[in-house]
Amino acid sequence: MTLAITNAHVVPIDAPEFDGTLLISDGKIQALGPDLALPQGAEVLDAKGGWLLPGLVDAHVHLGTHEEGEAPSEDDTNERTDPVTAGVRALDAINPFDPGFNEALGGGITTVNVNPGSANPIGGQAAALHTHGRWVDSMLLRAPSGVKSALGENPKKVFGGKDKTPSTRLGTAMVIRAAFAEAQNWIDEGRPGRDVKLEALAAVLDREIPWRQHCHRADDIATAMRLADEFGYRLVIDHGTEAHLLADVLAEREIPVLIGPLLTTKSKPELRGRSIANPGKLARAGVEISLITDHPVIPINFLIHQATFAVKEGLDRETALRAVTLNPAKVLGLEDKLGSLTPGKQADVVLWSGDPLDVMQRAERVWIQGMDVAHYDHENHSLVVKERAPRF
Repeated sequence: MTLAITNAHVVPIDAPEFDGTLLISDGKIQALGPDLALPQGAEVLDAKGGWLLPGLVDAHVHLGTHEEGEAPSEDDTNERTDPVTAGVRALDAINPFDPGFNEALGGGITTVNVNPGSANPIGGQAAALHTHGRWVDSMLLRAPSGVKSALGENPKKVFGGKDKTPSTRLGTAMVIRAAFAEAQNWIDEGRPGRDVKLEALAAVLDREIPWRQHCHRADDIATAMRLADEFGYRLVIDHGTEAHLLADVLAEREIPVLIGPLLTTKSKPELRGRSIANPGKLARAGVEISLITDHPVIPINFLIHQATFAVKEGLDRETALRAVTLNPAKVLGLEDKLGSLTPGKQADVVLWSGDPLDVMQRAERVWIQGMDVAHYDHENHSLVVKERAPRF
């Protein structure tokens, strides 16, 4: 069955906006345009002038691992027992019944990347998944989608407090360098035997997945680039609070920055340079940016509001929309599947009541791979999500 969404203002992201129709068939985008002929027997949905966009992508969250409303003992974000836990996988701790997944749908977000936390110099493997499903394996898009690493204050605080290495920035860099040196030696020896830690680091060295570097201060970002130069891996900067201070260098090296969370107080010294104007500064310097919530630090449904405020503070509107769709999809290695309304891509589509950068508009309906998974009930002022578990 083909679904035809008509009378919509369509924002493909990778092409000019237009008023017209989008066709969905077999879970994929079949066609879109201002004057499409409707296939015989197609189901027709009149968008009534609503805005049609690809599902939003948040490439840095802790959904399902740091669950909302749970006691600290239920937090599965960090394995704090060792500085190097490259072998741990976020997908092994994700609870898809975390209410944050429904909040994501309410905010028009259809794809997330769940990262381990930043307690360790090397924290573990991230997983990219859809935001609807009853078990993680059915939601999974790519795993691992990167390996998380942290520079700066967090690993110092965690392990220095235990009187263990690292307790300084130089100690953190040493731990990372030593781990990669071990992995390089393992590769040179022909990869003898299974080793889940070294296998993950080898995937980074082989450039199969990116190195996701948590860092805020400009000097930590410089260290991140120095380490990437030494070992030759693909670097992604996560947070990048002071990345604008090195924007020209990042742009020249084509290093993407996942900036955020933006709607926070300057709660620690590393955040003194936080400003909602920073995304615009990076973009104008030629840095490819994505916006992130770091959920639950910022509620995930506020992702689009960060884009709105960033536009208010100087970020180009088109770039802001790319920063929550196609750019993060590229970071996750999923740009061939999602992030834009392009024929052949997955039908991860959201119908908005109007311009999503207008804070008064909302996500009205959400499709993932062509399946209608959520809609807003105006009479009861609530989001209705398709059940995640079957009835018996």
